[in-house]
Amino acid sequence: MAASLYPSLYQLPARPWLEEIGRDSGRCATLDQVPSRMLDKLAEQGFGWLWLMGVWQTGEAGRQISRTHQEWRASYQRMLPDFQDEDVVGSPFAIQAYTTHRDFGGDAALARFRERLADRGIRLMLDFVPNHTAIDHSWTKSHLEFYIQGSADDLAREPRNYLSLPSVAGTHVVAHGRDPYFPGWVDTLQLNYRHLGLRRAMQEELLEIAQRCDGVRCDMAMLLLPHVMERTWGDKSRPMDGSPPIDTPFWPEAIGMVKNDHPDFVLLAEVYWDLEWTLMQQGFDYTYDKRMYDRLRAHDAGAVRGHLWAADDFQRRSVRFLENHDEPRAAAAFAPGVHQAAALLTMLVPGMRFFQEGQLEGRQERWNVHLRRRKDEPANADLQEFYGRLLELLKKPQLQRGAWRLGEFRPAWSSNPTWERFIVCWWSPPADAAQLPPLLVVVNYGPTQGQSRIPWPAGNGNKLLHLVDQMQPIEYERESADLVRYGLYLDLPAWGYHVFEVRS
Repeated sequence: MAASLYPSLYQLPARPWLEEIGRDSGRCATLDQVPSRMLDKLAEQGFGWLWLMGVWQTGEAGRQISRTHQEWRASYQRMLPDFQDEDVVGSPFAIQAYTTHRDFGGDAALARFRERLADRGIRLMLDFVPNHTAIDHSWTKSHLEFYIQGSADDLAREPRNYLSLPSVAGTHVVAHGRDPYFPGWVDTLQLNYRHLGLRRAMQEELLEIAQRCDGVRCDMAMLLLPHVMERTWGDKSRPMDGSPPIDTPFWPEAIGMVKNDHPDFVLLAEVYWDLEWTLMQQGFDYTYDKRMYDRLRAHDAGAVRGHLWAADDFQRRSVRFLENHDEPRAAAAFAPGVHQAAALLTMLVPGMRFFQEGQLEGRQERWNVHLRRRKDEPANADLQEFYGRLLELLKKPQLQRGAWRLGEFRPAWSSNPTWERFIVCWWSPPADAAQLPPLLVVVNYGPTQGQSRIPWPAGNGNKLLHLVDQMQPIEYERESADLVRYGLYLDLPAWGYHVFEVRS
């Protein structure tokens, strides 16, 4: 079978997953101990990618900060009623070294795990966190010039953003990793991408990672853009060792180097602030589509529809999601009816389809990335059934390799404004499966019942058409000549939908 143009990605948090697998033994399982049935299930569900989040080695410094930070401790106690200090393992984004965590079996276990995934047709995605390192990274001893420096005044004025760090040359004030809109991440140190030596070192890190997986999800990738570095750090980004500052973008050269050695390697960018297209142009294969998510959360059908008018290349390379570890759980953020409608609009358009572990079961509690475990939750049977049908639907060739277009719609009758909440799209079969019927997706993305007419493409002669809903037990028969003349009339409840297979 030809490769999917629109693959599905499953995000799995390594630490709590392996802790739960090893629960009976009283210790964290290694990657070698993952039962084959779990990987078989991912393949059966149609996932072509597994993002195993948080496999890299973290250190004692990050763990201690996570245990003693008072605001964070309060959040742990809210999330885990029986919270204990040993539950805190530190953030997986405070990376001490890009080697597989010793708790998980090390690099050899990761290599074997990747082979097991490949045997099932699943590619492995891992983290690349380019903006910062852990406080106890080896570079703090050997290459302090790789970091953004501050002064004693900076430390006194902004204690959340700077740290006094002892070194062989004395005490230095070093900046915590951050973005320009929030205080620093106090378990990290900020890397300086205006320093040539740091750039080369991070390119080498990325090349090393590319030998151990099939793709990377690049954390906060837009923070490395020169204008963002300038806005965040200004003159502080001038290299402390007097070397000439570098002001060209990091990503085009780094991605080019990786693609030269690994042409099929995939880079996915976490990106915000309408910088998605910028990072696509700099070489990223995919970028987060947070704007689509926000418009769905706002229940703004017009904005969602307008978003889907973007260029085909942008659509194809967008990562569509309804939740991830930085957002609330979909089952908590969206009311039940809205949840299903939003999921269809997210997953039945072009792009990479991104699901988080627990989403398919309707989990409502977010996992805190500093913790080794999370609260047990019963599965939501209705959402499990819905997502089971959706994953089966996504296996269809029309949705894997077919041609997509945004459909038209018009008022069912004058003075009825409810048609404006409808979103319509068509999927045609791929050339190698031209005998398959097209799919018609219609969603009334609004809080009240609505009516609309869907213009129908002209065909050859009159045929009896069967409109068979792929998500619910509904089927209609219509004469194609009547559809061409009048359009397809639809009357849908609030947040109602159809995914019709249009059979002759």
